[in-house]
Amino acid sequence: MPNTALPSLAELENASEFQARHLGPWDAEQAHMLSVVGVASRQALIDAIVPESIRRSRPMDLPAPLTEAQALAELKAIAGQNKLMRNFIGQGYHGTLTPGVILRNILENPAWYTAYTPYQAEISQGRMEALVNFQTMVTDLTGMAIANASMLDEATAAAEAMTLAARGGKSKSTRFVVCHDVLPQTLEVIQTRARPLGITVDVVHAAQLAEHLQSHDCFAALLQYPGVNGQVRDLRPLINALHAKGALAIVAADLLALTLLASPGELGADIACGTTQRFGMPMGNGGPHAAYLATKDEFKRSLPGRLVGVSVDSHGNTAYRLALQTREQHIRREKATSNICTAQVLPAVVASMYAVYHGPEGLKRIALRVASYTAILAKGLQQLGRQLIHDTGFDTVQVLAADRDAILAAAEGQGINLRAASADTVGITLDETTTRQDLSALLALFANGQPVPAIDTLAQGLTLRLPEALRRTSDFMAHPVFNTHHSETEMLRYIRALSDKDLALDRTMIPLGSCTMKLNATSEMIPITWPEFAHIHPFAPRHQLKGYELLDQQLCAWLSQATGYAGISLQPNAGSQGEYAGLLVIKAYHDARGEGHRDICLIPESAHGTNPASAQMVGMKVVVVKCDADGNVNLDDLKAKCEQHSANLAAVMITYPSTYGVFETRVTELCKLVHQHGGRVYVDGANMNALVGLAGPGEFGGDVSHLNLHKTFCIPHGGGGPGVGPVCVVEDLVPYLPAHRSAGLGTDVQVGAVSAAPLGNAAVLPISWMYIRMMGADGLKAATEVAILNANYVAARLADHYDIHFSSGKAEVKGGGVAHECILDLRPLKDTSGISAEDVAKRLIDYGFHAPTLSFPVAGTLMVEPTESESQAELDRFCDAMIAIREEIRQVEQGQWPQDDNPLKNAPHTAASLLQGEWARPYSRETAAYPVSSLRLQKYWSPVGRVDNVYGDRNLFCSCVPVGDYA
Repeated sequence: MPNTALPSLAELENASEFQARHLGPWDAEQAHMLSVVGVASRQALIDAIVPESIRRSRPMDLPAPLTEAQALAELKAIAGQNKLMRNFIGQGYHGTLTPGVILRNILENPAWYTAYTPYQAEISQGRMEALVNFQTMVTDLTGMAIANASMLDEATAAAEAMTLAARGGKSKSTRFVVCHDVLPQTLEVIQTRARPLGITVDVVHAAQLAEHLQSHDCFAALLQYPGVNGQVRDLRPLINALHAKGALAIVAADLLALTLLASPGELGADIACGTTQRFGMPMGNGGPHAAYLATKDEFKRSLPGRLVGVSVDSHGNTAYRLALQTREQHIRREKATSNICTAQVLPAVVASMYAVYHGPEGLKRIALRVASYTAILAKGLQQLGRQLIHDTGFDTVQVLAADRDAILAAAEGQGINLRAASADTVGITLDETTTRQDLSALLALFANGQPVPAIDTLAQGLTLRLPEALRRTSDFMAHPVFNTHHSETEMLRYIRALSDKDLALDRTMIPLGSCTMKLNATSEMIPITWPEFAHIHPFAPRHQLKGYELLDQQLCAWLSQATGYAGISLQPNAGSQGEYAGLLVIKAYHDARGEGHRDICLIPESAHGTNPASAQMVGMKVVVVKCDADGNVNLDDLKAKCEQHSANLAAVMITYPSTYGVFETRVTELCKLVHQHGGRVYVDGANMNALVGLAGPGEFGGDVSHLNLHKTFCIPHGGGGPGVGPVCVVEDLVPYLPAHRSAGLGTDVQVGAVSAAPLGNAAVLPISWMYIRMMGADGLKAATEVAILNANYVAARLADHYDIHFSSGKAEVKGGGVAHECILDLRPLKDTSGISAEDVAKRLIDYGFHAPTLSFPVAGTLMVEPTESESQAELDRFCDAMIAIREEIRQVEQGQWPQDDNPLKNAPHTAASLLQGEWARPYSRETAAYPVSSLRLQKYWSPVGRVDNVYGDRNLFCSCVPVGDYA
């Protein structure tokens, strides 16, 4: 061996190994890319593009990076501080058994968790079929006409149901009634949502609702079925009383119980909501879980959230697509009643597959076992002399207990959590995981020295505690999809068949502007299924959740370093919810200062649709601010609007870098201007991917931001959810961050709960923890710089072929200099060739790519964000495809192909369409299928031709296709 100096131990230990795994281009590739862009170094590129006025004054103070193995070991020790218990707390969260075939092949499968929201229908047929199964499952079980493709959690679904009722009902009342036995966290979220909208919430005992309605009006009421304390109440008299007053009935229902109980639709409900958590998704300290919202047909056009509909493709075959009318209610901007722009797709897929795997008979068997165990428990408690509060119940009993505290303490000592239902009662909720041994242990807690009755003896002559008049007699889930895949072999193949239809990040880059589809590293994903994180009840005693508490503290501290803010709440479980929470914080601040009249929110015309929707939801009035020709906020117009509304100015909402993908140079001036007029500055954190390590909104003038951990901090999109949207604030706003008083957390001045659980989608937080822990400060900064480099490389390579719509105007940077994304303007090509941005998006499918963001923020454009995780080879493959497509457009411009019959207008091309006997197109089959030679080695075939959106909107159909109609 040559006598050469060995590398240092630090080099050999390679603590920063993960940085190289996360970043796509190697050093040599970066050097080449920089030469194409026209700058000498990454630092020179950053100096040219990122304004000096916003740059950080000091680096982030983060722990030194760890290797993947070291980070997993450190996080495992944190997880070990959570105490695993047998939870019988209930309150909307239950133990469940995730079938192994679903756990391994969906929840842990990047083909499912790295997929994006199904805006491009042709490459999303698999996940949309799974969502149609979800919608069908929900409509069948609830007895409603239509259901959306999931909501964020049960509490926010109930709040959305409230505003849907306020908008869709005929009553002019501003009162909303919540029955006493609704989940406590649901009540708190509803109160949070209602207050800024001027809705009065009355809490009324369900038994007294009819009497209450005789002297009070309301536009709707929320009823729990079964109630949080277990009672199974006949809701028909209550619903009839509501209808007699012109009010709507909303029923929050347990889907597993509905396999045995009459559905809300059969009882007369107008809207049903709830959670699918117990259909295979672990509790996860509160989330993520797919909630549901279902309603009568008359309200389908007002249904918030995503809705998958059935349409036809260009060949007349059945195809799925997002229904335009309801997929993004925030398209209505300031007229919206919801800012929901996402869903909980991955958990919804798990829940739907759980239903497919078990089928209706399997679900009924699970429900009957739970109901039977509950009846056994109730019978045993009564034999022990204990008094039960209710004589009905599906999975819950409430026991009168003068010795409540002693029982709770004894239970905890045996590894059991019960619910302190009231000062002198204990609640016990059973679930799919409950065993006979559990029943014996529970009975022993109440025995006071008496012999514990034998379970087999108690089971003799057993009668369920479900009222005969409410027993379900109607069929559900009769479609073959729920009655076919019950063996693991069939289930495995069904899951694989669906995933094969889709394009996800495991097969190709997804260059979506404003969406940040970056690497979701396997090491980051591993901890989410650890029992110490997955099987934790969000309302367990706080001292049992020390691991989650430490995770919360560390992650908030690290995110504070990244953003420059003083305080953070991780409770919001989507970016839209973080945005909403941030505006609530600003409103609470003004109220506390006696300036509650400040209700004007200035929003640039380029803003995301969620911005004005969120402002409306917190009771603010939206005033639009103009943008200049370069896409920047027009400061002259902003100044005029600030002066005009100075006395009532509450906030301005901006996105930085801008929605157009450029760094506005006068942002600090903007912040100072708004502050001078008493307003606060909200900086939308959607584009933090271009800031981390370089600039912090909290340092350059922002007062509030939300982050998208599912963008910048590596939580996967999962086909459109789950997400986490932390709200971040400066020092004087920290006292107003969201509380969770139903969990005993928070003060009176804080904003109320915005999510059902105190820590929101807690189970996916380890992903972002792992990312930051493995990258360290230098790695995070490098990620930002490479994201900007990759975007500028794409802009530089495509600048000779397409117009780059907005840039920073830097002459020394080829393409003008963009942030972490660039906009390709295809509008001139529409004039010369008839080819639209949508045609290019569909043709990219033939090249094996997911399209960039289509027609946002500018109609007729494509917004490209390559992210730091893409290699030069993948960037080149994309650029080569876009250049080849430009040449195809040129052939149309030159008349070689007709404007209405060319590879772009007919894209995507299916294998079936190319195998037809006669080929009458003016281009060859080879051009259609293999426009570049590399596709012969690896080809993605779209399962359907171009989907007809107009047909789907005119013929809105959102449940499983009848068997005979399958293509």
